[in-house]
Amino acid sequence: MSRFSLSRRFPFFWERRANIQDDQETRPLVPKESSQTRPASSVPYLGTDDSSESKTDSSSSSREDRSRTFLSPQTRSISSLTDYLLKYILFTSNLLFTVLGLATLGLGLWGLLNKESFAQEKLGSIGTDPMMLFVFLGLVLSLLCLTGCVGAVRENYCLLRTFSVVLLALVAAQVLTAIVAYSLQGRISELLRTGMLTAMVRYQDDLDMRFITDEIQTGLQCCGADNYRDWQINSYFNCSAPGVQACSVPPSCCVDPLENGTVWNSQCGFGAQQLDEFSAQSVIFLGGCLGSISRWIERHSGLIGTVAIVLLGVQIITLVITARLLDRIHWNRAQARQRLVRT
Repeated sequence: MSRFSLSRRFPFFWERRANIQDDQETRPLVPKESSQTRPASSVPYLGTDDSSESKTDSSSSSREDRSRTFLSPQTRSISSLTDYLLKYILFTSNLLFTVLGLATLGLGLWGLLNKESFAQEKLGSIGTDPMMLFVFLGLVLSLLCLTGCVGAVRENYCLLRTFSVVLLALVAAQVLTAIVAYSLQGRISELLRTGMLTAMVRYQDDLDMRFITDEIQTGLQCCGADNYRDWQINSYFNCSAPGVQACSVPPSCCVDPLENGTVWNSQCGFGAQQLDEFSAQSVIFLGGCLGSISRWIERHSGLIGTVAIVLLGVQIITLVITARLLDRIHWNRAQARQRLVRT
């Protein structure tokens, strides 16, 4: 009797205390059915049957728990290792592109400050300044990649979601731009011609236009849009201009602008438009830059396509990694909610 009372007062650790208390409160000490209708011999049989079923259920549940605890750590460790690697791959790539974006932004701001574009008399034309393109691209790239970088390292669902949506929009825009550019090649040639002529008109008044035009003419060994006589559209190089640069071309059109020296000869193109083509070919480049650009694109089309595909592939892989991390974060949150509900 004392042993029975001790076992009822101190239950074993695998028994649930709530069930034992409920059982003590609700189960009568002497069953009514056993004392009234059923024979006494049937009572032990029922108790034995219930205990055997409970033992079978407990053994099967414990077997399932052991199998779960045996299999779950291996699966969980593999998935966590993969997610860990993907997380820091995304963090590292975004960190590198953030640095690149900040460098581009710094280059654009340096160009604006160096040219004093923020002066009051130049603020009206700052929107057309080519350095604003570097500022815009650097700002967008740095903010986007910084969002992905912080979202990856902090596992922030909102930041990663924003990063993936903006990156998906950029990928779609790039693909659409490539399709439009391929289908409107003639129109793009006309736009390129218009831009080249505009740069030639503003050559003396805009330092950025001068730099871009000189780099194109020097690098591609060309002069003007179609030929060297296109420089007539510039008010300083026109043959009717009053200055000493009348009927001239920029020094970047010259075959040897340094004239075997180290100092740029700014007068090597003076009077070049007055010469015939046979005499001018020994002094300046005769061909226009539009044809040179077309030939350069044809020669390097394979390299251009490879670089474009690689950049697009990197962005798509980044999207896939981000989607995997988002799904993992969502799954972890769902598991946490289920655990809270169960408790």
